[in-house]
Amino acid sequence: MTHAALIAIAAGMVAFAAPAEGQLFYVGLRGGAALPTGAFAETGAPAEEQLVEGAKTGFGYGLDAGINLGPIGLYAGFDHLRFECAEQACAPDSKLKLQGVSAGVRLAIPLFPFVKPWIKGGVTFSELETQFGAASSQSQFSSERTPGYEVGAGVDIPFGGIFSLTPQARYVGQKFDYKIPGVTTGDKQSDKANYYTFDLGLRIRSPI
Repeated sequence: MTHAALIAIAAGMVAFAAPAEGQLFYVGLRGGAALPTGAFAETGAPAEEQLVEGAKTGFGYGLDAGINLGPIGLYAGFDHLRFECAEQACAPDSKLKLQGVSAGVRLAIPLFPFVKPWIKGGVTFSELETQFGAASSQSQFSSERTPGYEVGAGVDIPFGGIFSLTPQARYVGQKFDYKIPGVTTGDKQSDKANYYTFDLGLRIRSPI
């Protein structure tokens, strides 16, 4: 799914929500840090024999769009993250770039009048790019785009009538299938790439 597809989804949400009184649609930008966990953060095999390993703290940005149908809402998102990579696990000066889209359900928790907490869960479709090989013969490589999942929580802090600040935290569980040309033999390898994100977003929402 491309940026154009994500924009089309957002536009469809807006068109659906506009005539419905009491519904809210929103679009927004966010940025923050990503912390790898589990096997994604570990180091083991030489860099020329593996792909998804040795990730360190990364940073990135994303887009969000959604519709609130009372306390339950639907959302779609896009993520672009770059993780630093441990020297003993990755090719020299390489980074792990993760990019993909997500969609799911968001549930509002009506506890406070001005700060609006929520939780969400959904599916992700991402791919991972990096470099592999010795310093003298590095090659760019991308995994297959595979499905995963995410769960998260955050708050909307309204201001200025139609704007909201939105801090949030997410856990993303992802597994990538890949085959390194000239290195991997037999079946494809599958490695997990699980991580947490901590973002701050700015959203614009409908006034109704």
